This record gives sequence, C-alpha cells and structure tokens, in this order.
Amino acid sequence: MTAQPAHEDATTSAPRCWCCGAERRDDELVHLGNHPEVAVCVGCARWLHRRATQLEDAQHPTIAGRWRSVVHSARTYVIDKGWHQRGVLGVLLRRIDRHLP
Repeated sequence: MTAQPAHEDATTSAPRCWCCGAERRDDELVHLGNHPEVAVCVGCARWLHRRATQLEDAQHPTIAGRWRSVVHSARTYVIDKGWHQRGVLGVLLRRIDRHLP
C-alpha cells in the first residue's frame, strides 16, 4: 500500500496539444525544437504558421503578402457566414482551404 506520486498520472495520460488541448498520439504532435515538452497538433501548427505569415507580411509588405491578405479576408467572410459547415459546399470549401496560404 504505497502512495503513487501525482506526476505518474500525468505521464500515463495521452499527450495533449498545448494550443487546443486535444488529446493526440505523440507521433501526431509537432514538438518545438528547444522545448520538446511543448507540442501542438497539426491543425494548430497550420494556424500558427498562418499567424506567423500574417505577422511577417505586416512587417515586410509584398505583393504576395497582399494576396495572402485577400485570401485571409475571404476565409474570415466564409467562416462568419458559416458556409464551411454546409454539406457539400462546406466540404468543398474546407478542401480548397487546405491548399491556400
């Protein structure tokens, strides 16, 4: 009858995304280079990449950055209208979104 340390329970549970908190297998998470204890899921990594690109575009404006800004505005409009959740149209929009910056 020995007491179990509390930290053992945390290590036996499934790893979680530090961004959204979703439980994932370790091979489904992206680990940060100097901080391997920090990991995010692929969806959050994609979102972080888009945010980093927006910051870079704001700091160093280019024609490509303006095009990405237009795409971002269109993406925001579609999400605000809820079109991404509408049957076949939603499937098509989400598929297109995977290939846009």
